[in-house]
Amino acid sequence: MRRPAVLLAVALGALHFGARPLDAHDIPARVTVMAFVKPEPGRLRIVLRAPLGAMRDVTWPEKGLGYLDLVKAAPLARDAAQLWIADYIQVFENGQPLAVVRIAATRISLPSERTFTAYDAALAATTGAPLPASVEIPHAQALIDVVLEYPITSENSAFSIRPQLARLGVQTTTVLRYITPSGAERAYQYRGDPGIVRLDPRWYHAGWQFVKLGITHILGGIDHLLFVLCLVIPFRKLKPLVVIVTAFTVAHSITLVSAAMGVVPDALWFPPLIEMLIAASILYMALENIVGANLHRRWLIAFGFGLVHGFGFSFALRESLQFAGPHLAVSLLTFNVGVEIGQVLVLAVAIPLLSWAFTRVVAERMGIIILSAFVAHTAWHWMMERGRGLSWYDFTMPTMDMGFAASAMRAAIVLLIAAAAAWLMSEGVKRFAESREPKTESR
Repeated sequence: MRRPAVLLAVALGALHFGARPLDAHDIPARVTVMAFVKPEPGRLRIVLRAPLGAMRDVTWPEKGLGYLDLVKAAPLARDAAQLWIADYIQVFENGQPLAVVRIAATRISLPSERTFTAYDAALAATTGAPLPASVEIPHAQALIDVVLEYPITSENSAFSIRPQLARLGVQTTTVLRYITPSGAERAYQYRGDPGIVRLDPRWYHAGWQFVKLGITHILGGIDHLLFVLCLVIPFRKLKPLVVIVTAFTVAHSITLVSAAMGVVPDALWFPPLIEMLIAASILYMALENIVGANLHRRWLIAFGFGLVHGFGFSFALRESLQFAGPHLAVSLLTFNVGVEIGQVLVLAVAIPLLSWAFTRVVAERMGIIILSAFVAHTAWHWMMERGRGLSWYDFTMPTMDMGFAASAMRAAIVLLIAAAAAWLMSEGVKRFAESREPKTESR
């Protein structure tokens, strides 16, 4: 009779004592970090707020029914700030790392304290009086505010920061606001570790960053790769390729720039709609390859679907434009350049491989049909899956007000630009076709 009771007691004891270390080392699912960065004469300050529960491997002293002992926790807060925050933030002045960091202040705060709405309020609260010892709050709900100071040579230098705070949670979102010496504020929001963030980038820094972004977006996006592949499978000679790729480039440039300037619907259903249309464009191109494609129809289709793909490119660009600083035009241009470089790299690999396969492995017409059939099968499943996701959204009629009228006018301008570009392309293709026709001598 006693053995089951003993086993039950041991099991309950194991649960009781085993749960506490597990809680202490659990990684929070979602962590939000708020930070201000401001250069001042002789120093650069970072004022930062993070959840205290993200400071793991720290045994926070408790009192009463599991509440944080604020008096005993205060000295531990500085150690936690050094271990989890200061050691994982690197600041650069004119490209040179600032090695010396001083934790000027730490403070345990309540979530209800809305002091991080402005730099001055955040600094005053963090360097001000601590919470009264009588405040009762579990450590998992508390926040830690930190002031870091770095010695600098000039507040007008070019500053960069490498925040490596993703380790604070499974998904860490950082909202960082940079206060320039003139008082202007520049906001950044990113997930995980963004690498080096140039707080006041020069135009060539922004340009190089967005060239790389455009290349990686093309090379890492399987749907765009398949579309480019479908474009060129039947046309692998230089002149037809130039016409087709130029039509696609002109079209996606129009909608990419338009989207970056805000000329797109802000409804939640718009991005899923574009993703479904991209899949539909791949499916159509693959089926046209199977049936048979001609140059005149191909450049028109490339232009039309290029308008759709431009919106897709804009979704990848949207979160990164915050890192462009004041160089929006340069960033848009260089992102487009990166996209074109990526396309050229794809074509440089795909065309020789296709030519070799159609010469040595399979007859050209049969090879086009087989490859296009595989692509069409994949695109069909993408289109159906994305269509199901789109069906979850509610479509509502927009409110007919002045805002809608302004948006409609901007959209009409974009359509006019696209129509003008299509007409110019049509004239160019017509002259290209006439130049290829054999000339007959008159007698």
